[in-house]
Amino acid sequence: MQPLPVPPAGDPGFTLEEMKQFVIEHFENFVNRKKAEVARQNLSADFLDHDEPSGPQVGPEAAIEMMTELYKKWPDLHVTVEDILAERDKVMVRNTWRATDAASGQKIEFHGFVLWRFANRRIVERWATVTAPRAV
Repeated sequence: MQPLPVPPAGDPGFTLEEMKQFVIEHFENFVNRKKAEVARQNLSADFLDHDEPSGPQVGPEAAIEMMTELYKKWPDLHVTVEDILAERDKVMVRNTWRATDAASGQKIEFHGFVLWRFANRRIVERWATVTAPRAV
């Protein structure tokens, strides 16, 4: 298996506070408002998602496909940013995800950490870890 190309480093194009606000707005639009298409403007064309559930992916389309499926599975999916830190060209977020499973009606919750790397005013890389969904 060939290694995936890592997007080049570059000036993030934002201050630390601007990067944090960008990530908060990305979550708000991409997850809470269910606007999957914002990935095309927020993620670089060579965006590398190291932790996409189906394996590492390049480009925003895999993220759009994943979220579109989650919108169907969990129609009221909502993420809350609990903590956010920024340093150099990266933003780290601790978040809580809540939803109701469309098939069972069961309310669920899970938690995660996401690390985003920026270059040229776009998100270029993502690493994430999440807990297994649990009934609430």
